[in-house]
Amino acid sequence: MSPTPTAVTPQAKSLIDNRPDSVAQLFLARVAETPDRVAYRYPVPVDEHAADGAPGAEQWRTMTWGQAAEQVTTIAGGLMALGIRPEERVAISCSTRIEWILADLGVMCAGAAVTAVYPSTNADETAYILADSGSRAVIAEDGVQLAKILGVSGQLPELKYVVTVDGSRPEASQPAPEGVEVLTLAELEERGAAHLKEHPDAVRATVAAIQREQLATLIYTSGTTGRPKGVRLVHDCWSYQAAAQSCTGLLTADDVQYLWLPLSHVFGKTLTSGHIQLGSVTAVDGRVDRIIHNLPVVRPTYMASAPRVFEKVYNGIAGRARAEGGAKYKIFLWAAKVARDYARTGQESLTATGTRSVPFGLRVQHAVADKLVYAKIREAFGGRMRACVSGSAALAPEIGYFFSGAGVHILEGYGLTESSAGSTVNPGEDYRIGTVGTPLPGTEVRIAEDGEVLLRGPGVMRGYHNQPEKTAEVLESDGWFHTGDIGEIDKDGFVKITDRKKDMFKTSGGKYVAPSEVEGKFKAVCPFVSNILVIGNGRNYCTALITLDEPVIMQWAGAHGMGGRSYAEVCSSPQVHELIDGFVQRLNGDLQRWQTVKKFTVLPRDLDIEHGELTPSLKVKRPVVERENADAIARMYEGANEA
Repeated sequence: MSPTPTAVTPQAKSLIDNRPDSVAQLFLARVAETPDRVAYRYPVPVDEHAADGAPGAEQWRTMTWGQAAEQVTTIAGGLMALGIRPEERVAISCSTRIEWILADLGVMCAGAAVTAVYPSTNADETAYILADSGSRAVIAEDGVQLAKILGVSGQLPELKYVVTVDGSRPEASQPAPEGVEVLTLAELEERGAAHLKEHPDAVRATVAAIQREQLATLIYTSGTTGRPKGVRLVHDCWSYQAAAQSCTGLLTADDVQYLWLPLSHVFGKTLTSGHIQLGSVTAVDGRVDRIIHNLPVVRPTYMASAPRVFEKVYNGIAGRARAEGGAKYKIFLWAAKVARDYARTGQESLTATGTRSVPFGLRVQHAVADKLVYAKIREAFGGRMRACVSGSAALAPEIGYFFSGAGVHILEGYGLTESSAGSTVNPGEDYRIGTVGTPLPGTEVRIAEDGEVLLRGPGVMRGYHNQPEKTAEVLESDGWFHTGDIGEIDKDGFVKITDRKKDMFKTSGGKYVAPSEVEGKFKAVCPFVSNILVIGNGRNYCTALITLDEPVIMQWAGAHGMGGRSYAEVCSSPQVHELIDGFVQRLNGDLQRWQTVKKFTVLPRDLDIEHGELTPSLKVKRPVVERENADAIARMYEGANEA
């Protein structure tokens, strides 16, 4: 199939064609243009001895572009003083916080390249990433990360420096080995200030000399089998992302973005580029357990997220309504149906006629439901949310329709680490639930003969680090990248991802099943589910492993005579099996015969990053989960004819 036709306005074409060679150059230009404008907001603990403080309290501070530039340039100068040269790697092992962004910009302004390391990565894989990348320095968040790095430093001949964000020093029991210096971020900045005093134009000259094809970032894909691959993203990848994002019209300079996504992940990282292009405000706090608390405080107008967050919010809303029972629960169920009908009807009319049209009766019901239910939902998001972008996995359409009808507009997008995240996104008011939108200006999408989605554009990686044979497997000589996803493109250029090529399976009866389609449908009908994996490759029927949202199911358990039982005990109880079975039967009623789930197992704990079952962007690692639960899977097929 030929590439999607991408309508690019003259303004967008000009912006993309004339983009700077690097985000470092874009950053210095932004600082020069709006030095006193607020760039970032971030939380800090309140001194418990202060008159207005209390233990555990925190407040949000602001940082202007000019203030950010002071720290970025001294970090860059400090790296230069350490002898870090252009394209040499500096790793960052840190959670999402303001220092991650400043360090990333500092590395880029020194002409060097960032190796992104998730702080949750275990010692063995951290050692592999640092060694494979040849990282000469690591910026580590705290004592935990410092200890992990020092513990594997003997395997890292290139490592010379470890810089701690929180000021941690090596423990007496684990001193830094000979040849490795540990210093704090404050000390690095002091060295940078001294270096820039002697060489005042060093940073500006280095930034001006950056070429588009210089390595900017190495992000290692979360491998489910074998070692992760280092994706080589050059400065032009991020400069293109900045320009392309600003062409979508989704954001303006007056927006407030809430950024919690892991910055070691490409989805989080790319958001920082678009923010610099626009000069808007970003509120930064990577603590996932603070999202619900922070939203009314930050009052963002924009947020990007993985689908799991929206699913949890929906489950929480439904769970609270169920707990209140009686008329309130009936009102919620009615309002949820009205929201979906309103959003679906509007989208269908848009697709057919080009304008949204909803019947008068449904509009009246929607107005009543808005006062009773939807306004409270929008307030929980801070009351000003214009749009959310969902990516990294598929959002169940029924969840999307619910929030759309409630006035929280979730725009699905699509991209991979190998495409520096942004490849397609739904356009603002014309978004279509169930699709990942249209290509960003400058990006091409086409569907191969076997249904695989192919991408081409400036955001596509330049290859896998030290793995030319792996690069050749996915990157064609003319620039087309094989994503490994199966999809389709409609007549209006909207892209729909149907499944991962490697995840689709064929039953022993010869029928193909796209597991993510079935899993998405189940998440829409079951408000208790956290994760679900549909299994059936080579089998004569499908089964599922299911985990439950702990707060929601424990609330239900307390109301059904199981108060005091543990989460594991609740999940293994006959009552919960019967509850979930009811939702499985509802699911099966909407499936083809060969897709139906014949048996399921509710696992005694949820999937998590710590056990290696989820990536930091909350994607399920299917091979890991299936391997860990092989016995449970085998039991679901006992006595079945597998021929």
